[in-house]
Amino acid sequence: MFNHEPPGYRCPFCAMLQGADAVRPSPDDVVVRRERATALIASAWWPRNHGHVLVVPNAHYENLYDLPGEYAYRVHDLSREIAIALREVYRCEGVSTRQHNGPAGDQTVWHYHLHVFPRYAGDRLYASMPALAPPEQRREYAGRLRSWFAGAPGAAAEAAGADAADVG
Repeated sequence: MFNHEPPGYRCPFCAMLQGADAVRPSPDDVVVRRERATALIASAWWPRNHGHVLVVPNAHYENLYDLPGEYAYRVHDLSREIAIALREVYRCEGVSTRQHNGPAGDQTVWHYHLHVFPRYAGDRLYASMPALAPPEQRREYAGRLRSWFAGAPGAAAEAAGADAADVG
């Protein structure tokens, strides 16, 4: 439809989802994986918003224009769970979500992804530029969020319900 993925494009999200041993993103960055969507720690971090999360569909869709409803729903549902986890684990004051489509929309990876940022008063997220986070730092943030999902009251039941709903 409205695609810009170059011929022969090697999608980093697809490679990671298929278990490829990559540095960016790495399988170690995964926070939670469901039937149709996966949340992972982003490789690029903003100066005052460390550990932000990307939520991606598990199938390759380039952008919002291509994304089928059943995947859009699962991405959005998982982003809500991630937002709750960020507030609990990072003790942030709020969250922001952001998503880009096409070159003019600042899309740089040709696989749909939704950013979920922890927000703090005066953090100036939109006035700052990201830098790459080292793998060991990303692993630390992913581990903190994975632990929350494993032990949060109601998180396991909610995850089981989301997985069951994904199957149909």
